[in-house]
Amino acid sequence: MLAFCVNLSTLFTELPLLRRAAAARSAGFDAVELWWPFVDPVPPESVLKNLGESLDEAGVRLVALNLDGGDMARGDRGLVSVPCAGQRFADNLECAVAFAGKHGTKVINALYGNRDLTASAEVQDELALERLAVAASAARPIGARIVLEAQNRSDSPRYPLRKASQVAALVDRLHELGQENVGFLCDLYHLAMEGADLPGVLAEYSRIIDHVQLADVPGRHEPGTGHVDYPHVLRQLETGGYKGFIGCEYRPSRGSADSFGWLRAVSGSLGTRT
Repeated sequence: MLAFCVNLSTLFTELPLLRRAAAARSAGFDAVELWWPFVDPVPPESVLKNLGESLDEAGVRLVALNLDGGDMARGDRGLVSVPCAGQRFADNLECAVAFAGKHGTKVINALYGNRDLTASAEVQDELALERLAVAASAARPIGARIVLEAQNRSDSPRYPLRKASQVAALVDRLHELGQENVGFLCDLYHLAMEGADLPGVLAEYSRIIDHVQLADVPGRHEPGTGHVDYPHVLRQLETGGYKGFIGCEYRPSRGSADSFGWLRAVSGSLGTRT
């Protein structure tokens, strides 16, 4: 049975952050995911406590959490490969892993970061490899996995990972270094924006896919608003035995609570659970 979760950073954004988990629960979901929802890499303990309580009181599980992405509104896309972000990355990693551990979160998304014009690609890639190994080691004691994703050039023009094959090569390299708790976040929206054959990606890289996210193309709205054949893609995930969560990481074309008709439509033919 496929399991879906709601991304509280793209859905229910008409509500304050601390009310979104309850809204997701009212919509029928018992699992959610989040981008790093704070401006600071290490927010005050009271702020973290309030977020945790909002999840617990709503009765939802936080199944996936991003590490700090930097100033996303200004175009940042992560800290992993950014030369000047070492201390911020280290501080946030400690904070995020602690929060994940308290809430049973087993998937931690490490955004790779944009290319920095002040350093060579080789230097940045080597730095990313070192930091990802540190992240994997930090996540291991809580039983969590570090995941990596590709992003598309329209939304993230300086992000270097565009293809599933690039992510897979990096995951395999980390496995060779003994970091087995690293996997692929298969973001179907970003891959489709890059023109990828989604069924082909799912077939080729199923061995390393730990988490899936979806949105339709173009527009990044809910499935059914664009041209991705999501009934076929979801059927492939189910018949292939995918056991992880599928994150609804779209920007709804209408009110968030009214945007789940596509899921009700496919649940008749799939063993869908929320």
